[in-house]
Amino acid sequence: MPETINPLMSTYGRYPVAFVRGEGCRLWDDHGGEYLDFLAGIGSNSLGHCPAPVVEALTGQARQLMHTSNLYRIPLQEELARRLVKSSFADRVFFSNSGSDANEAAIKLVRKFMKDTGRPGRFEILTAHNSFHGRTLATLAASGQEKVQRGYDPLPTGFRCVPYDDLAAMERTIGPYTAGIMVEPIQGEAGVVIPRDGYLEGLRDLADRHGLLLVLDEVQTGMGRTGRMWCHQWSGVTPDIMTLSKGVASGLPMGVCLASDRVASSFTPGSHGSSFGGNPLVCAAALAALDMLEGPGGVLAEVSAKGAYFLERLEQLRQRHRMVKAVRGRGLMLGLELNAPAEDAAAICLSRRLLVNSVMGTTLRLLPPLVVTREEMEQAVGILDGVLTDLF
Repeated sequence: MPETINPLMSTYGRYPVAFVRGEGCRLWDDHGGEYLDFLAGIGSNSLGHCPAPVVEALTGQARQLMHTSNLYRIPLQEELARRLVKSSFADRVFFSNSGSDANEAAIKLVRKFMKDTGRPGRFEILTAHNSFHGRTLATLAASGQEKVQRGYDPLPTGFRCVPYDDLAAMERTIGPYTAGIMVEPIQGEAGVVIPRDGYLEGLRDLADRHGLLLVLDEVQTGMGRTGRMWCHQWSGVTPDIMTLSKGVASGLPMGVCLASDRVASSFTPGSHGSSFGGNPLVCAAALAALDMLEGPGGVLAEVSAKGAYFLERLEQLRQRHRMVKAVRGRGLMLGLELNAPAEDAAAICLSRRLLVNSVMGTTLRLLPPLVVTREEMEQAVGILDGVLTDLF
């Protein structure tokens, strides 16, 4: 193959920029250009680029041991599991490599639990329109977006989508085959859609009354993104299963499925597995990330105040620009909905050295690192103001 031809499969519409260095909320390209990163690896670099405690943990661990496999005990994995259990509702943890993996584990666990508890006919999981749960065939089938499913028929059966934030529709859809309900506390890929107060509580009530499991996909909302460690803590609801990824290991690949003991007991030796999941290297990074979030004077304590300030500044943008339809957000997970396609605005932001992205056609999604400063937020607002002025 000629060297001028890119050998990568064409699964991404990549922007023509290559980043070679990062620090905090900043990135530098291969020509020395400096950028303000308000996308953070689609939420994965939640503590910024190359945070020193994570880098130190990684380099130290890499000199000792990077991988063994889950055929053997991994003490760092056990320590990380204890930390996650302590900070959540869960009793048990399964580690994998991505959000898709974590959601696959949750789907399998729902089905296995139903069979183990004498209800083998219950296999169906109810999900929501515009949801996004991953790129495997099962998580594609669970997702409520036709655009990501197109071309992969026939998809696995066992999923039914209903309107998001509609308890009546969810209840009408429950039937004799229903095993669980799986939703995102805030829909990220749908444009940062926040349900009304009482929605998660209503889902918990439906699950309890109908003998179902409640699965909360916190791949994007977890690890402090919304100002609480887990987004569902804003509602006081306790799920049966929760899935995580994104910021868990501060930019390294990790997926996590957490569950109560009652449910997790259905996973027995050989029922599920992962070659790389929870290896020593990634667990070292995740433990350092947790220390940064939860330790004395940790990052998590400031997220709500930062998010409130940023939301207020974006609302002021809405008042100045008629093309801004709505501003939505909780913590540092925000969306700027436009009355026009958002892709052009995202591209111009990139040309002005601000990274954001377009979701659902008309919304700019902003996921700055949780370590973002007010000065950096002001810089981002200034760039957005100029883009909206020039474009509309």
